[in-house]
Amino acid sequence: MDSLRRRIRRLSPLAGLFGPMALVTPAALGGVGLITWGEVVLGTAILLLGTLTCLLGVGLWSLRRTVSELSTSVRTQTRKVTELLGQDRLELTRSLEGVRVEVGELRERTLPRAVTAITRAGARQGRQDYEQYVAWTELREYLDVAAFMPPLRGWAASPDVLRLLVRLIERDRPELVVECGSGASSVWIGYALRKVGTGRLVALEHDARYAELGRALVADHALEDVVEVRHAPLTRVPDDHADGVSAGVPWYDTEALSDLKGIGLVFVDGPPRATGPEARYPAVPALLPGCTDRVVFVLDDADRPDERSLGERWLAGHPELARTEEPTEKGAHVFTRTLAPAGTLGEPSSTLTPDPQPKREGRR
Repeated sequence: MDSLRRRIRRLSPLAGLFGPMALVTPAALGGVGLITWGEVVLGTAILLLGTLTCLLGVGLWSLRRTVSELSTSVRTQTRKVTELLGQDRLELTRSLEGVRVEVGELRERTLPRAVTAITRAGARQGRQDYEQYVAWTELREYLDVAAFMPPLRGWAASPDVLRLLVRLIERDRPELVVECGSGASSVWIGYALRKVGTGRLVALEHDARYAELGRALVADHALEDVVEVRHAPLTRVPDDHADGVSAGVPWYDTEALSDLKGIGLVFVDGPPRATGPEARYPAVPALLPGCTDRVVFVLDDADRPDERSLGERWLAGHPELARTEEPTEKGAHVFTRTLAPAGTLGEPSSTLTPDPQPKREGRR
C-alpha cells in the first residue's frame, strides 16, 4: 500500500503536465487541418471522459482506503473496549465475591452478636429504668415531697443513690450533712432531714451561677432552714489533701469548710470529672478532721475508673475506713469510719425498700 502511494505521488507531476497537453492536442490537430472539427470535439470529449473516469477511480480508491482504515480503527477500539469491559467485569466479580463473603459473615456472626448485645442492653436498661422508677416512687411516698420535684438521673444523682442516703439519714440522724456538689439532690436530702426532724445540709458549689440557682431551688421548696448552698470556688488545696495522682488538681476552697464540725454524712458527687484526674480525692483528707467518729462518706459514680482508684487511695491512707459497694445505677461506695462500734444498715424502720445486699470490704 505504501509503495503504490509512493508511485502515485511520483506520477502526479507528470499527470499534471501531460494532462492539459492531452486535452489541447485534438484542438491543435484540428487547427492544422489534420482532423475535422467534429473529430476534435469527439476526441476532447473522450479525453475529458477518461480524465473524469481516472479521477473517479482515484476517489473510489481513496474512499476505500479510508473505509479500510476506519474499519481497522473500529476493530482496534472494539478490542480495547472489550478488554477493558472484561477487566472491569473481572474486578466487579471479585468485588461482589468479597461483598458476598462479608455479607455471609455479617449474617452468620456479626448480626446475631449485635442482636444479642442489643437485646441484653435493652433488658438491662429496662431493669435499670424499672429500679429507678421504684426508688423514685418510694422516695416521693416516704418523704412526702412537693408535687413538682427537680428531676433526677443524668447529671443529677439517681433515685437509688438518694434512697441510700435517705436510709443513712434515717438510721444515723446526722447533725450535719455535707454534699460536694449541689442541685436536685440537695432538695431531696433537705426533705429527708426535715422528715427525721434534725440536722442540716451544707452543699458546696464551685460555680457561682449554679450556687444561685441552687439557692433559688431550695427556696422554691421552702427548705432554707435546712439546706445551705455555699459557694466554694475551686482552688489549689494543700498538698496533704491532694497527694499522688490528684496533686495540683483544684478542689473546693477549704476556707469554706472552716466552720463545718460534727459532720455525720458526706455525699461526694463533685467536682465534675472534667476538673482533673481523681478530682474528688481531697474530700476525705479535707473533711475528715471535722467529722464524727462514725461518719459515713458516700461516693457516687463509683463505677468510673477514677472514682474506684481514689477510693483505693482513701482506704490506703485512712485505715479506719471500711468500704461497702452498693449496686446503684452509677455505682456507689460507702466508706464508714470505724473508730467507734458501727452499726449496719440493717432493716430500715421506714417504708423504703432496702437496697440489695451490699458487698463489704475493709482496707485493700
